[in-house]
Amino acid sequence: MDKNLIVRTAFASLIALSSIGVAQAADEGSKEKCFGVAKAGHNDCASANGSHSCAGEAKTDNAAGDWNSVAKGTCEKMGGKLSAAKDEMMKKEMKKG
Repeated sequence: MDKNLIVRTAFASLIALSSIGVAQAADEGSKEKCFGVAKAGHNDCASANGSHSCAGEAKTDNAAGDWNSVAKGTCEKMGGKLSAAKDEMMKKEMKKG
């Protein structure tokens, strides 16, 4: 097999893979955590109040400590907050106990 062909193919593959990585990094930079908008069972990661430690474990809709990743600038339009509402979570915890 032609060595030049192998080298050109490998080089083209590296360029393609690096382009994908740059595109993914740009996409991540256009997202933000939005608290209070996750539906039960559809949160993106651990709860801010420590009630669970994984994605998909939200117990109720729109819990103050659960979040989803959304496009920048859309969180507050959806009724969410850019940080966990600690005072609201504390009030709910006090009512439970």
